[in-house]
Amino acid sequence: MNRQTPRIMTVAGLIANVDDDPSESVCSDPSSSSVQRDRIIIVANQLPLRAQRKSGKWFFNWDENSLLLQLRDGLGDDDMEVIYVGCLKEEIHPNEQDEVSQILLESFRCVPTFLPQDLFSRYYHGFCKQHLWPLFHYMLPLSPDLGGRFNRSLWQAYVSVNKIFADRIMEVINPEDDYVWIHDYHLMVLPTFLRKRFNRVKLGFFLHSPFPSSEIYKTLPIREELLRALLNSDLIGFHTFDYARHFLSCCSRMLGLSYESKRGYIGLEYYGRTVSIKILPVGIHMGQLQSVLSLKQTEEKVAELIKQFSDQGRTMLLGVDDMDIFKGISLKMLAMEQLLVQHPEWRGKVVLVQIANPARGRGKDVKEVQAETKSNVKRINETFGKPGYDPVILIEEPLKFYERIAYYVVAECCLVTAVRDGMNLIPYEYIISRHGNEKFDKVLGLKPSTPKKSMLVVSEFIGCSPSLSGAIRVNPWNIDAVADAMDCALEMAEPEKQLRHEKHYKYVSTHDVGYWARSFLQDLERTCRDHLRRRSWGIGFGLSFRVVALDPNFRKLSMEHIVSAYRRTTRRAILLDYDGTLMPQASIDKSPTSKSIGILNSLCKDENNMVFLVSARSRKALAQWFSACEKLGLAAEHGYFLRFKRDAEWETCGPVIDSSWKQIAEPVMKLYTETTDGSTIEDKETALVWCYEDADPDFGSCQAKELLDHLESVLANEPVTVKSGQNFVEVKPQGVSKGLVAKRLLSTMQERKMSPEFVLCIGDDRSDEDMFEVISSSMAGPSIAPRAEVFACTVGRKPSVDIKVNGIVLAFSVTV
Repeated sequence: MNRQTPRIMTVAGLIANVDDDPSESVCSDPSSSSVQRDRIIIVANQLPLRAQRKSGKWFFNWDENSLLLQLRDGLGDDDMEVIYVGCLKEEIHPNEQDEVSQILLESFRCVPTFLPQDLFSRYYHGFCKQHLWPLFHYMLPLSPDLGGRFNRSLWQAYVSVNKIFADRIMEVINPEDDYVWIHDYHLMVLPTFLRKRFNRVKLGFFLHSPFPSSEIYKTLPIREELLRALLNSDLIGFHTFDYARHFLSCCSRMLGLSYESKRGYIGLEYYGRTVSIKILPVGIHMGQLQSVLSLKQTEEKVAELIKQFSDQGRTMLLGVDDMDIFKGISLKMLAMEQLLVQHPEWRGKVVLVQIANPARGRGKDVKEVQAETKSNVKRINETFGKPGYDPVILIEEPLKFYERIAYYVVAECCLVTAVRDGMNLIPYEYIISRHGNEKFDKVLGLKPSTPKKSMLVVSEFIGCSPSLSGAIRVNPWNIDAVADAMDCALEMAEPEKQLRHEKHYKYVSTHDVGYWARSFLQDLERTCRDHLRRRSWGIGFGLSFRVVALDPNFRKLSMEHIVSAYRRTTRRAILLDYDGTLMPQASIDKSPTSKSIGILNSLCKDENNMVFLVSARSRKALAQWFSACEKLGLAAEHGYFLRFKRDAEWETCGPVIDSSWKQIAEPVMKLYTETTDGSTIEDKETALVWCYEDADPDFGSCQAKELLDHLESVLANEPVTVKSGQNFVEVKPQGVSKGLVAKRLLSTMQERKMSPEFVLCIGDDRSDEDMFEVISSSMAGPSIAPRAEVFACTVGRKPSVDIKVNGIVLAFSVTV
């Protein structure tokens, strides 16, 4: 290997605290990493290798058709060193595993993951193929015959295998330097195991299958575990926008997360970390395809096929599919039959060649597809065939790659009618093959200057469909439409075929596998750029583990520190938010618990404490809820109304407000309430709030954005501010903020010669940042005692505003 092999890690380096001792963390040797190339560890279910056993010894060579190997060529050996982690297709005896591991690491830079046969079967043929693969292709387990009921033992096997993969990665990773790129649904919980060991690991995940809509995905019993595991990645890649949209919708509906696009990049905020979403379909390996096109045997096979079809006056339609239930082979056969029924002129002239690759799974469904396909072929050939002519030719034996390329070259049209498929690169291979080279121009009897042509009929439900705008897109379930598309492809004028081919060739040749790999890695580097700058704090157990990422200025809230500071100070100011801080946001009963009332009264009994509850709620609600708290200060409606104790009169912070603007805003809000089921309007004395907490999260969020724009437009000349927050849009007077309360409290304490030595301010959302900012700006003045102990705490996922005293950061973050 070109770089020093890293030490083997035998103990997981779990970072449990943001203030960890650096000497206890697992990291690479900085003296060696500075002069070495970047390195990426590519992890997938299978290694890109072929194995053979001869004379009692194992021999290995690269699998040239593996996407993982093609990916490495795209990255370039000079720029990036690649290590592979995955399983071998062949079972290796335990006595030989150490020797094989050494050979593969030294000769191929591969780290094999050895799994007991029973465990592999339950993991791959069990959970992956019975549960994930059908569900991700939109098949619900409605009966035992359709994938079967959820089996928790298979799920446990899946988790165990992912854990074994993590252990193998641990043996070779330099966690501070290396990038890790995980591939496909076989390893969806692996990001959690890696993030648990190395909080700052640079981790990308690419899903090569479809991602189903939330209505389908939410039927999975372990739905949240998989989502949270994926969110432990830094970058998650999908082939199409639809798949990414479905994933984001699941995150929104099941985890309450929101996303936004910044300068073209989609990002999910997850506990202070930004998880980026990448949308880019994979490409083909141009170099490999062109080298196969140049082979002598490819040329010979093309000549053979020309004699078999073109010289006999027959036009070839081609299908190349795996033999499984989602590839739509039977639908294609029915469409061919319909073509021959509706267009008798094509009988004897058109042949559909169906190349059926072996199925990757096994089971009853595969046998049913094989039986149905053979039955259709037999019926069509008996009905429309004649001596020397079969309208459908089914090829079930495995073909060499050059033979498949030869079929592409000769086929006039390629048909891909899958009912659901992740990507499907068959159309891309067909386009490049039809473009050919000078050799094939001679074989096909074409002049070098002759424009190339190709025709595609593709399903709307495959990943490559959005990229092929010149293809005839079809609904494969509509047999008549597919038959018409086949006829259209055959009848289309030559110039039109050439234009479509040229458009496709330009895209496919420039968006190859190298472009895809480099683009993904560039985005992964960009996403991970701030890793070392940020503090990380791991929380949660098992698959609920996640990392809270904080600014370097933040510290974990230390209970010992805050208790010590409280006890040694005599003048204290305590400001508490209500919703989301003292009361969980998801709670249905919003009134305070008896425990909360008791704690507040305990704080208020101390004469040295000035305790204020600051809320956006109305003064009527707060007065009723906290009537048992005699000395508690209350601030209502973001601080516009306040009182210092129960028996005091309510005061206003600011000028008398003209509420005439409500006559403009309320009809607009009512319009959106009528059209958004689950939304309500809360009319306060100084503000109007449109709440959509109980509405559909996607629709509610969409309506909130529209409402925000609408209100900003109609209230442009009014003295109000329109703001959106978590599940609400609020209109309130300008200048009213929770910062007013903090300012009033500190000035009152100063007037009473009680400038606080201890300040505790706790909030959970952006409106509470106003209090933090006032406290920060007051620290240099007389309203806060010199060298005061200040704790500005945020409850939830986000970090808050920094507060510094003499260069020492005293802002803390706590997460629940």
